[in-house]
Amino acid sequence: MQYDHILIRYGEMALKGKNIKKFIVKLQENIQHKIKDFPEAKVKRTQGRMFVLLGGHDPEPIIEKCKHIFGIQSLSLAIKVDNELEAIKDAALYALENSEDTRKFKVTVKRINKDFPVRSQDMNQILGGHLLSNTNNITVDVHNPDLEIKVEIRLEATYITSSVIPGLGGLPVGTSGKSLLLLSGGIDSPVAGYLAMKRGVQIEAIHFHSPPFTSDRAKQKVLDLAKQLTGYGKSVKIHIVPFTKLQQEIFREMPDGYAMTIMRRMMMRISEKVCRNESILSMTTGENLGQVASQTMESMNTINEVTNYPIIRPLITMDKTEIIKISQEIGTYETSILPYEDCCTIFVPKSPKTKPKREKVNVYESKKDFTDLIEDAVAGIEVVKVTDQKDLDSVFEDLL
Repeated sequence: MQYDHILIRYGEMALKGKNIKKFIVKLQENIQHKIKDFPEAKVKRTQGRMFVLLGGHDPEPIIEKCKHIFGIQSLSLAIKVDNELEAIKDAALYALENSEDTRKFKVTVKRINKDFPVRSQDMNQILGGHLLSNTNNITVDVHNPDLEIKVEIRLEATYITSSVIPGLGGLPVGTSGKSLLLLSGGIDSPVAGYLAMKRGVQIEAIHFHSPPFTSDRAKQKVLDLAKQLTGYGKSVKIHIVPFTKLQQEIFREMPDGYAMTIMRRMMMRISEKVCRNESILSMTTGENLGQVASQTMESMNTINEVTNYPIIRPLITMDKTEIIKISQEIGTYETSILPYEDCCTIFVPKSPKTKPKREKVNVYESKKDFTDLIEDAVAGIEVVKVTDQKDLDSVFEDLL
C-alpha cells in the first residue's frame, strides 16, 4: 500500500457560485501544465474534489510544484481504496504508521456515500479502535491531536488523508484577464507581478531599455526575473522597448524637475499602445505610495492623466520591508539587487518635483512633439516569450 493521490483543496474559489466551473477548469489546466514533466501523473476531478493521480511518481517533487500554483488552498497525500471496511482500516493504519512524531491522533469520517452501511460516527469508533489495537504508545485525542486522519467515503471510492500542506491560495492564473506589468528590474515590480497573478491575472511584461546607458546585463536581469515569475504561472511575454532616443530627448528638452514625470507619462503612452495591440485590459506597476518622487499622490495623478486604462498597484500601501520579505519568499530578491541599472535610475534629476501639476506638464509637453519618437519606440519593440522551461542564456544571445 502507498499514497497514490494528492488531494487538492481550494478555498476562495468555492464562493464563486455558478461561475465556479470556469475557475476549477483553469486550475486543473494549470496543475496539469506544472506537472507535465511527470508523464504518468494526471489531474482528475470528481464532484467537489480534485486529485492528482501520481501514476507511480515520487509525490514530493509534484507536491513542490503544486505548492507554487495559485488557487490551491491546501493539499494532502491520499490513499484511494474501495468502499470496503477492511480496506479502509488498512489504509488508515498505513497513514498513521507513516506519520512522524505522532503520539495523539483523531479520526474524522465523512460519509458522502449514504449507501455505505456504517454511519460516520460508528466508523470513527471502529477505525479509532483498530488503530489503537495495532500500535503502541499512541492515544486518541479529539481536541488536540498530533495527527488527524480524514476518511472520505465517496460514491466511487474512499480517500484517506492525514497531513495538510498549505498552498498559496488566491485564484488560478488566467481567470481574471491579462495585465501588462511594467517590469523595471528592481525589487518592487516582480513582487507586484506575483501579487497580481495571485488574483488570477495573467501577466505580460514591458521593459524600457536604454542602451548604452543600460547594459545588456540589465536586460538579462529582467529576463531572469520574468523566468522566476513563470514558476507561479505559465509563460511571460516581455515587450522590450528601445527607449534611449525618447528618454534623451525628454531630459534634454523638458525642465529638469518635471523630466521624470514626463518620462513616466511617455512610458504609460507606450504601454497603452502595447495593451491595445495585445488585447490587454490593464497595467500593473510596483508603485508604493510615497516611496520616491514619482510615487506621491500628486505624481500618480499627473502621470495617470495620459491613460484611461486601469492601473493595478498591489504594493501601494505596503512598507518596504514587507515588499522585501515577499521578494525573498518568492525568490526574486537576489536577482533584483544585482547592480545593473535600469532606465529609471540613470537620468535622475537633482530635484524632481514631488507635487507636479497636470497643467504645467501639459504646457511643457505642448512645446515639443514626441509623437514620432513614441511611434519609433513602439515599432522597435522586441518581444521575448519566457517559459518555465526555456533556456534564458539562449534567449539572451538571440537578443544581442
